[in-house]
Amino acid sequence: MKKYAIINLLLTALLITPFHSAVVAKNRHGEIVVTDHIKAKEWRSGDVSDAIQRVIDNNPNRTIYFPDGEYPISKPILTPAEPTKSVSLKLSAYATIRATAGWAHEEAMIRLGGKCPANNIMTPGSNYYFEGGIIDCMGVAKAISIDSGRETAIREVSIKNTLLGIHIKKGANNGSSDADICDVNIVGCTAVNSVGVLVEGYDNTFTNMRIGGVHTGFIIKTSANCLRNIHPLYLYDNKNPHHNKSCGFVDEEGNNFYDFCYSDEFATAFLIKRSKFSTYTNCFAYWYSKRSNKHTVFKSEGRFNSLVVNMNAGFSKRNATKENKVLECTKSGGKGKFVNLHIRDSRFVTDHSHEAYSSDKN
Repeated sequence: MKKYAIINLLLTALLITPFHSAVVAKNRHGEIVVTDHIKAKEWRSGDVSDAIQRVIDNNPNRTIYFPDGEYPISKPILTPAEPTKSVSLKLSAYATIRATAGWAHEEAMIRLGGKCPANNIMTPGSNYYFEGGIIDCMGVAKAISIDSGRETAIREVSIKNTLLGIHIKKGANNGSSDADICDVNIVGCTAVNSVGVLVEGYDNTFTNMRIGGVHTGFIIKTSANCLRNIHPLYLYDNKNPHHNKSCGFVDEEGNNFYDFCYSDEFATAFLIKRSKFSTYTNCFAYWYSKRSNKHTVFKSEGRFNSLVVNMNAGFSKRNATKENKVLECTKSGGKGKFVNLHIRDSRFVTDHSHEAYSSDKN
């Protein structure tokens, strides 16, 4: 009897162990797998937005995982900002959330903190995230917004065919949103109103981003933002009549920090509004074609007051156009300074106003 009992125990162990391992693999160590909660009729309908929203609403403080595959949605998906109700959305590398035909919403496809607004970093659950995968805006939708909350993260996401890649709205903490965005690639839909990133909240960090196919790379309406290794690239047709109004970075409020930010082919690389002060270190502006009649590295609407250190400007015989300017100001004066400015070939610079602000003359 003891012999048979031992055999039964071994058989039971062999039967249970693979089953248990399969369950663990399927649930990804406790994550909620979204495909387990989408009904067959919802897949057949070609719209799983209600199903995804249901999973979010029914699973507070859980990580919701999207396996590889396509997830068509016809309306924005909202996550809670309230820490006790928040969720993190984690997409496999080839999981694609796609806007359906007929998308007619002004808001983004994914609205982080779009419901249950909160200003709370003391309660566990405040630092939720969106990670991985692909968001395909199909040329008609905006991709991701951060609507409320603090400490929200967006990382390792590929955004395609978008009107607006990432929109950080005014933050919950007196305007501060404290968001962290890293390793994100954005490709716009090449529309004249397309923007890579729009920042309306304060105190955010942006790291390692590539942005192409947009008319404006970054628009920053606030202060205390830090940008590192950000590369907007203009991808329109060479004969686009709107190129002369394109811009890599727009800074409206000042007191922002740029490190190795690279404007590629935009008519104006860096636009500074209202004589504001920001710091630009190890930045780069480059043109390799003659898309319009003027290429400008820095344009200041007002006096020039910013600090620019180790700037590299890519003028050369091949890419020089009718006007090639390092600096253009609408008002004279200002306390700005260029330190260690490198111009690829100064012979093609058609205006030397920047020399009044060079470190060896101030």
